[in-house]
Amino acid sequence: MKDTRRSRMVLGVLLAAALTMITVDYRGGEDSPLRGLRGVGAAVFGPVERASAAVVRPVGNTFDAITDAPGERRRADRLQRENQRLREQLRAARLDEDRSAELRRLLGTAGMGGYTIRAAHVISAGQGFEDTVTIDVGSRSGVRADMTVLSADGLVGRVTRVGPATATVLLATDQASTVGARLEGSKEIGYMRGRGRRGLRGDGSPLRFQLLDANAPMRVGQRLVTLGSQGQRPYVPGVPIGVVERIEDAGAGLTRTAHVRPFVRFTSLDVVAVVVAPPRSDPRDAVLPPKPSPAPTPRATPSGAPRPSTKPTSGN
Repeated sequence: MKDTRRSRMVLGVLLAAALTMITVDYRGGEDSPLRGLRGVGAAVFGPVERASAAVVRPVGNTFDAITDAPGERRRADRLQRENQRLREQLRAARLDEDRSAELRRLLGTAGMGGYTIRAAHVISAGQGFEDTVTIDVGSRSGVRADMTVLSADGLVGRVTRVGPATATVLLATDQASTVGARLEGSKEIGYMRGRGRRGLRGDGSPLRFQLLDANAPMRVGQRLVTLGSQGQRPYVPGVPIGVVERIEDAGAGLTRTAHVRPFVRFTSLDVVAVVVAPPRSDPRDAVLPPKPSPAPTPRATPSGAPRPSTKPTSGN
């Protein structure tokens, strides 16, 4: 179409007419005189608009997706980092709650035995031939070599090496570990030896107790505590050790040997404590946990026999 004066005039007239119709229709509202014309326009041009939108919309969405891809990637990465941070916070809160409960139990054990302790966390396990762990307290906290280490459940071991902020603990399960022990109740004494890592792997009990008097009574289920060392080092008295699981045949030997299941789970040590001052007196069996009460057994009655009456009888 050529750009002439006539074409410009026609275009101006059409624009003026369109603006006039729009103004009249807008001001008339629902009573507009052009209401019928509006319906005709919608019927004629509506299908064309829908067809155009169906063709253009996928292209527009594809273009928006391409242009927004870097921003969506950044938002996804940010949300992933936020979720990871929240998961870590949740794990830390659960860990702190568990450690707080374990510390309360540990303080209760120390209080019953009269031990002065320095609480610590196990931060690593030994990789050599010895059964050792490293804890996060050292000489700055008053820790010295040959001090007893315990958990809320019982004996862990003794301190062997000390640094300013850390210390190495030889576990009671180590083959080089020997602990004087006393049987609950009878007070018979002997010594406990570790069996090394094969005992921790489930190959029998990780501890063995040798009773000095082969004729002294000893039974399965009897519990043991530390006897204590001269000068209270390396072991203080009264720390729970474990339970007798099996007793070997003494034969003609001078001692009797028992397999002992320790109270402490050495494969999951976390919160422990170093006894920096011994008790004023031997707590004996006071630190041992209460014995579980046996389940009541129902009394059987002979078949057909009448049960004793529980109703009161009247006197004559």
